[in-house]
Amino acid sequence: MSLRARLLLALVAVTLAALVVADIATFSELRSFLYRQSDQSLAADYLNIARVLGGTSDIPTAQALLTAAPGTFAEVRKSDGTVVVGPVPAYEQGHKYTPRLPAVIPGFTSSGSGGAVSSPFTTASNEAGGPDFRVRAWQLPSGDQLILGAPLGRAHSTLQHLLWLLLAVTAAAILAALVLGWWLTRVGLRPLTAIEGAAGAIAAGKFDQRVPGDDKKTEVGRLARALNVMLGRIAEAFAERDATEARLRRFVADASHELRTPTAAVSAYAELFERGAAGSQDDLQRAMAGIRSETARMGRLVEDLLLLARLDEGVPLARRPVELVAIASAAVHTSRSLGPEWPVSLEAGRPVEVLGDEVRLRQVLDNLLANVRSHTPPGTAAAVRVYESGGEAVIEVRDEGPGLKPEDAGHVFERFYRADRSRNRATGGSGLGLSIVAAIVGAHGGRVEVDPAAGGALFRVHLPAILAESTS
Repeated sequence: MSLRARLLLALVAVTLAALVVADIATFSELRSFLYRQSDQSLAADYLNIARVLGGTSDIPTAQALLTAAPGTFAEVRKSDGTVVVGPVPAYEQGHKYTPRLPAVIPGFTSSGSGGAVSSPFTTASNEAGGPDFRVRAWQLPSGDQLILGAPLGRAHSTLQHLLWLLLAVTAAAILAALVLGWWLTRVGLRPLTAIEGAAGAIAAGKFDQRVPGDDKKTEVGRLARALNVMLGRIAEAFAERDATEARLRRFVADASHELRTPTAAVSAYAELFERGAAGSQDDLQRAMAGIRSETARMGRLVEDLLLLARLDEGVPLARRPVELVAIASAAVHTSRSLGPEWPVSLEAGRPVEVLGDEVRLRQVLDNLLANVRSHTPPGTAAAVRVYESGGEAVIEVRDEGPGLKPEDAGHVFERFYRADRSRNRATGGSGLGLSIVAAIVGAHGGRVEVDPAAGGALFRVHLPAILAESTS
């Protein structure tokens, strides 16, 4: 069953149960009230008869009984059940009726005035179709029993009328509960219907769909807010997945492109060797040197890709105290040896220590300085500065070259990104150097940034200093 049907059924069941209980209580209370009225009427008739007797022990005549208790059944019996006077029938709608009495009236108790009175009871009529009677008996001073009976025709007619009225009211109330309950459940579940429609649209592929009503302070409103938050996160996850897949496809394409050139070169040298280069000493040396150069180039690319893959997998790096000024001095010395046309200076005040992998941190500086040699013309000066600021160790590499375009500055740390879309080997490397820098610095809990508006290019590396970690 649907939720609407279950709610409507529950509402009708509760309403019906409440009405049935109310009907039974009303009917029972009215019947008890009418019976008490009949008992009080019989007691009043007995007092009238007692006044007619005048306190004597003479047996009252039938005429006296009729005069004292008109419309009421009356009979006088001895204690053994022998009828002395009567029976005097009761009249109901012009017909005479008498109650069906037992041979001996039971249940006499003391009345407190020297006599005895029986408990009232209900019995049927002797005549077919006659009314029920409410009967009670009193013991007279003579020792005889005066039995009085009040017909319950009017009381039963009233109860029957009440029963039909209760049934009609109950039926009308159930019908009203059905109509009102259907309307209330329809209005109350309208937000859920909207949620159902939104969920169907999302299942059909409309991931930008959102559930309405999330601004309401109701249970459905809170559910809508929770669903919208969940949908937002799912959309972000899908967007991140798509972006990751796009980066992966671009990464594979770029890696294939970078490997294709040295592979083709090795194949060309091999073909040259097969065509007779082995017979010429000069051609043989040129072919072997080309093969060594291209295989070394492929090896460096593969090593770079392997390093990035390990850093992405979170392979832990060595963690020991490393003095950055010494590493920077060695990197500057190596850069001067590899590219004497690019003068490099070092600025450092006092030693700065961090926890990290000395080899990888040296690779950061080597790649930044190699980036200067690859993207600036010969004669471009560069400066390396090491200092501590705000509990962080900072390494700055600044050059006086042409600098970076603002649109390139946001992508320089992406893998295989090159400002020169032609991928000319003369204007840059494979495009992995700065991405390796970012990966190594990130693995050390730091960050790297570039300032394209600093005049030339300024790369700044931030690493947690040992002093900052020990203080915290």
